[in-house]
Amino acid sequence: MSRSTASGAASGPRPPRRAVVLFTSDLRVHDHPPLRAALEGAQEVVPLFVRDPAVDAAGFAAPNRRAFLADCLAALDAGLRERGGRLVLREGGTVAEVRAVARETEAADVHVAAGCSGFALRREERLRHALGEDGRTLHVHDAVVTAVPPGRITPQNSGHFAVFTPYFRRWRQEGLRDPLPAPRTVRVPEAVRSARIEPRSAVRGVSPDLAAGGEEEARRLLSAWLRRGVEAYDERHDDMPGDATSRLSPHLHFGTLSPVEAVRRALAKGGDGAEAFVRQVCWRDFNYQLLAVRPAVASADYRTRQDRWRTGAGAEADAEAWRQGRTGYPVVDAAMRQLRAEGWMHNRGRLLTASFLTKTLYVDWRVGARHFLDLLVDGDIANNQLNWQWVAGTGTDSRPNRVLNPLLQAKRYDPDGDYVRRWVPELAKVAGAAVHEPWKLPERERAACGDYPEPIVQLADGLARFRRARDLD
Repeated sequence: MSRSTASGAASGPRPPRRAVVLFTSDLRVHDHPPLRAALEGAQEVVPLFVRDPAVDAAGFAAPNRRAFLADCLAALDAGLRERGGRLVLREGGTVAEVRAVARETEAADVHVAAGCSGFALRREERLRHALGEDGRTLHVHDAVVTAVPPGRITPQNSGHFAVFTPYFRRWRQEGLRDPLPAPRTVRVPEAVRSARIEPRSAVRGVSPDLAAGGEEEARRLLSAWLRRGVEAYDERHDDMPGDATSRLSPHLHFGTLSPVEAVRRALAKGGDGAEAFVRQVCWRDFNYQLLAVRPAVASADYRTRQDRWRTGAGAEADAEAWRQGRTGYPVVDAAMRQLRAEGWMHNRGRLLTASFLTKTLYVDWRVGARHFLDLLVDGDIANNQLNWQWVAGTGTDSRPNRVLNPLLQAKRYDPDGDYVRRWVPELAKVAGAAVHEPWKLPERERAACGDYPEPIVQLADGLARFRRARDLD
């Protein structure tokens, strides 16, 4: 479904034989409604991506995402070239560059996927106005970045869903559109100029084990996941050493994989694992619909608890120990080191590290969310900020006082300590579950752990000091 608007009058007759497709968070050729609509309405199209300095200025062009984006753009260009086209890259303000390309190519229409963030919604409005002044039409397509568009599902009393379970019930009943095949041919005007795509190798400060990006890799991962992983997902998604999750989140973030296609293919596979996976995709849509309604939650509490977060030198020292993976709690440190090494973290690790920072150390969730955005390849405002708020008790969790005890979490989800030994080399020689409490080791074994730190807070004291009658999981 698309929404089209135009205003103003054209200065002269313009045959609608060319259209621009603005790629944003949808870097693929499979199941791409804006591209399909443009090809159906024009003889030639301009597949366009704009490197906007406003994104850099806002702090979202972190090295890991820049490197992954480089892979995605190169793969998108290759996919278009296989079909006779190419990707056009411009650098500058998005509105100005789209307007310039439309004028240069005499394109009557511009197609774009609907966004959800405040930035994306403001960009859409400015595009609509600028193109309307030139007598051109902006077509905004829903269900491209999300499986179900924000605002499609609402409670009976209007507004938006603030609790996930009733949203999921309605979402699961919603009919998804059919995925679209990739086009066979894409014709691009020859004369339109393009900047060079930045190679991944040009990006500095990238995590050493960052995964590869691009649509071909996304489709390979999805197919492999549906063949070998999804069946056991319901039972194993919290298995930290087993690494039994799909690892598709970066591809959903950059749009190299369609959420509609991912859900459709998973449901066709069937089973409890597929249903559990689909539920996680729904969580993504849930967060996007919250952000679309309340853009301020990018930095403000969704539900304020009047929390007085710790500040000052002590809080900053604790936060830095957390960032470096040196809290003295091995499962927390292992997850934080995985984040630094891969630009990605296991989902259970995200929950327990966030709980440790906000509920045990009582440091503001925004401190942790910023660090995650600095490193996560899949870091976006909707999922990162709102999941942090869910853990911190300022979001949509119906149990805002929930605390995840890192020792109980470690023994439950890394019972033999394999995950910790993988990421904390100082503890690699500690056998079994003893790795989770190295401070209890005999003196000689403790000395063999090198400079691994003592706990920065005594857990019983820390939880008692900060919990304020919180529940313990």
